[in-house]
Amino acid sequence: MQSGQDKANPPPTERETFAVNPARLAWRAAGRQICEGDIHASYRADVIAMSGRVRKPFNWKGGLCICTGISGSGLTGGGMDEHEAYRIVAAEVFAGTPTSYHGKTARAEAAEAARNDPNGFYHGMTIKHGGKSFVLCGPPIKFVAEALPERPENAKGEGPVQLSLF
Repeated sequence: MQSGQDKANPPPTERETFAVNPARLAWRAAGRQICEGDIHASYRADVIAMSGRVRKPFNWKGGLCICTGISGSGLTGGGMDEHEAYRIVAAEVFAGTPTSYHGKTARAEAAEAARNDPNGFYHGMTIKHGGKSFVLCGPPIKFVAEALPERPENAKGEGPVQLSLF
């Protein structure tokens, strides 16, 4: 064990970051033509705290996930949003001890432990979707917008451009 690390304070778990099509992170804005993407639409951290329910999960690498946090400046059109999500599994296959939001936050020491959990704050939290019980599994995954190819400078017109394959 390296100095400064012990069982009570394990090193932070590396969080995976994936670049996805920006449409998956889009949000519906009043008076705009932007549709809400599936990752953004699954955000429901506020309701998890109040009732333990979630919106429709999104598919990622053969599993289901729920967005629990959105940060960044992408809401202004800069495309810098980061969406944090947790995988969800059926409650009966979760390997740990599931708990509720209330169970994680009812006591000050439990809330502090949840904030410092290397698997993330929501890890092990029970939720309901479609009348079934699930558990959020960390560590959380971070989703960012991938860079889309830009129109070549000499291209004319407003329509799509066929980019060279070679």
